[in-house]
Amino acid sequence: MIEEFFANINWVEMWDATIETLYMTGVSVIATFIIGIALGVLLFLTSKDNIWENRFLHKIIGSIVNVFRSIPFIILIVLLIPFTKLLIGTMIGENAALPALIIGAAPFYARMVEIGLREVDKGVIEAAKSMGAKTTEIIWKVLIPESMPALVSGLTVTTISLVGFTAMAGVIGAGGLGNLAFLEGFQRSRFDVTLIATIIILVIVFIIQFIGDYITSKIDKR
Repeated sequence: MIEEFFANINWVEMWDATIETLYMTGVSVIATFIIGIALGVLLFLTSKDNIWENRFLHKIIGSIVNVFRSIPFIILIVLLIPFTKLLIGTMIGENAALPALIIGAAPFYARMVEIGLREVDKGVIEAAKSMGAKTTEIIWKVLIPESMPALVSGLTVTTISLVGFTAMAGVIGAGGLGNLAFLEGFQRSRFDVTLIATIIILVIVFIIQFIGDYITSKIDKR
């Protein structure tokens, strides 16, 4: 009975698509974390009453972040086609999805980083400054450690969003479970393929959320 219901599923293809989704998500999460931290720290430090207060620079960075954060992902992929072709050489495959995934997620995470840094007690920052700590020391030994629970929680939300982005990217040929669900499931009216691909995506999301919540609970000192 079960075999009849899942008669259209090629489990090897499903496994390969799952690996492609995990690959796209993993690589883009690493890049998003690095870029997001850098942008978020810059947004925080250049804001009013902070170490590198610079109204003009803050507005420029903030505007760039807001623009890319506001563009719907499916439109962003289309807009980045020339850039992606120049960088990767093709618009097909999991690597071709990476530029859009990173550019779409990094600004979102940058805002979460900024919000997390704003939660750090200013008294701790002032104490570090009064002890002669350099800006780099304040960033790495005060700001980031103190805001780590918020940074991990934000990264968890961003990672889950990236899983959804990979599914959307799959619709235009980026590979992964989204591509399989669309081409083999939707276009060929194979409901079982779409169902299993969706279930696997949900499992991935639940695992990410569990890991993120677990890490956050372990490092949260409050």
